[in-house]
Amino acid sequence: MFSAIVFLPLLGFLIVGLFGNRLGVKASEYITSGFMIVAALLSWVVFFQYGLGSESTQLITIFRWITSGDLSVNWTIRVDTLTAVMLVVVNSVSCLVHIYSIGYMHHDPHRPRFFAYLSLFTFAMLTLVTADDLLQMFFGWEGVGLASYLLIGFWYQKPSANAAAMKAFIVNRVGDFGFALGIFGVFYLYGSIDFTSIFASGPSLLENKEPVLNFLGYELMAEPALTVVCLLLFMGAMGKSAQFLLHTWLPDAMEGPTPVSALIHAATMVTAGVFMVARLAPIFELAPTAMTVVTFFGATTAFFAATIGCVQNDIKRVIAYSTCSQLGYMFVALGVGAFGVGIFHLFTHAFFKALLFLCAGSVIHAVSDEQDMRKMGGLRKHIPWTYWTMMIGTLALTGFGIPGLAGTAGFVSKDAIIEAAYVGHNAFASYAYWATVLAALLTSFYSWRLVFMTFHGKPRASVDVMKHIHESPWVMLVPLILLSIGALFAGMAFKEAFMGHDYAHFWKDVFGGTNSELAVIEEMHHVHWLVAWSPTFAMITGFIIAYVFYIAKPDMPKALAERHQPLYKFLLNKWYFDELYDFLFVKPAMALGRFLWKRGDGTVIDGLGPDGIASRVQQVTGWVVRLQSGYIYHYAFAMLIGVAFFVTLAMFSGGGVH
Repeated sequence: MFSAIVFLPLLGFLIVGLFGNRLGVKASEYITSGFMIVAALLSWVVFFQYGLGSESTQLITIFRWITSGDLSVNWTIRVDTLTAVMLVVVNSVSCLVHIYSIGYMHHDPHRPRFFAYLSLFTFAMLTLVTADDLLQMFFGWEGVGLASYLLIGFWYQKPSANAAAMKAFIVNRVGDFGFALGIFGVFYLYGSIDFTSIFASGPSLLENKEPVLNFLGYELMAEPALTVVCLLLFMGAMGKSAQFLLHTWLPDAMEGPTPVSALIHAATMVTAGVFMVARLAPIFELAPTAMTVVTFFGATTAFFAATIGCVQNDIKRVIAYSTCSQLGYMFVALGVGAFGVGIFHLFTHAFFKALLFLCAGSVIHAVSDEQDMRKMGGLRKHIPWTYWTMMIGTLALTGFGIPGLAGTAGFVSKDAIIEAAYVGHNAFASYAYWATVLAALLTSFYSWRLVFMTFHGKPRASVDVMKHIHESPWVMLVPLILLSIGALFAGMAFKEAFMGHDYAHFWKDVFGGTNSELAVIEEMHHVHWLVAWSPTFAMITGFIIAYVFYIAKPDMPKALAERHQPLYKFLLNKWYFDELYDFLFVKPAMALGRFLWKRGDGTVIDGLGPDGIASRVQQVTGWVVRLQSGYIYHYAFAMLIGVAFFVTLAMFSGGGVH
């Protein structure tokens, strides 16, 4: 069963990737989607067995992969509660995205290639989440990066799509460099990269009283060495999960087809960093400084991305920055030690964020591929199914609910993160609490702004576009309805298991079961009522502001933007990070490359080397060729000159030749 879950998407990729054009479009769609349906159903079986059931961690060895000296690596599937949760998330969302794409990509001539890439993406993520060692995880990590490059740049005829694909690939290489160094560091410290060995010997490393690592010329003791290694690993997570400073690739990834955005931002690529930190929780727990850094970057990302989402006009980019912000929430939970809560938000977020992206795709599909919300409005009555499912996704994202009673999936998991930050004990826990509360207010504002601009008010689209607006086909609507169910009820249904009274039974020893972890879970259930209600107050405030701006007084946003032009442009241009990186890294790198190409390679190496020698040879042979004219009188003249030369030489050398 476990092998089928992992390798069915790979089989679909191989069949359709190699024979898709012969099989035809319909067969390609049905084969890949059919395999994903089977994998998704089996994933839910595993979830109930290993998460809600009593099954313990199981290791299934597929084959021996690498043996080199002390390093021995098998391709092994690790099945525990964390794996089961990720299998449900990845395969459920991927399955629905496959089905949705049958309708969304209906007019694209390259559908077999698209569905093959989707299946490859899913397989890469599955290898990552089922890995039992860091090398197998890195294989899936890079596989997801490759597949995302192919999918973001799927419409390769568009220069913007190619540029976005390259940007995503290159920015992630920065993070992956740190991740690779972190893996080397783990092997150096522990002599192994498989999780069972690492977790078993983790605490004993701190008993070593001698320096254990030389880093940049500094001899480090055990705890500082672990901190360095964890920070390098987190650097990889920052790139893959688009955290502050390495976030710039994420909004540009919207150049790919909308189903790709749903897959990247809900279930696969962006959650890989969160999963990696959670999987390595027993190591991070031993490095409190690294946990503090994780908290800081998570909180900063949550607030920073939310501010940018407030002024974006592209419907997909608003949701993309929302993803960036929500990932920050997840890292806040991991940073304060509430690992189960962070994964719970990953779990619920997959439902409502995939729902929002696919709803956005349905809107784009209805309005002739328009993505600018300023050219929408008044769509509520034209596409009612899309409208109501988008409303459900928005309620879940903004955290609609009543503390202590019930609420949407996002309400249950996001509010829990804010409470965990409040009771957290590291240096940035208080900062994280206030940053996430402010981010909750901004999230509510930009989410309702999107709904009001898109579905309410007067239509701003052209007459021709309005005539052709139509609801999506059922093959697209059914995934929206299923995701809506998850967005509404997943939080309440699994609350007790992920972070309630069943926490210890559900997670078992996945995160190490430390006292600090259990203490955070216990304390967050007993916070002051003002703390518990603070995200709800923030959510209501954001809704009221959005309603006033875009329903009651729709001229107010424009007037405020003109009055506060510097701030508006600062947010609209995404804090000028792209311009800053372009100035600091891109232009100097291009200038250096151009200099080495033109001057170093062209002028010096080629000029003095092969090109220079070839040019001199050509020049000399050109002169020689001129002497070989083929005319007898030229040769006779040359002979006469030669005779005259030798006669003259003889005269000046003594009067004769002896």
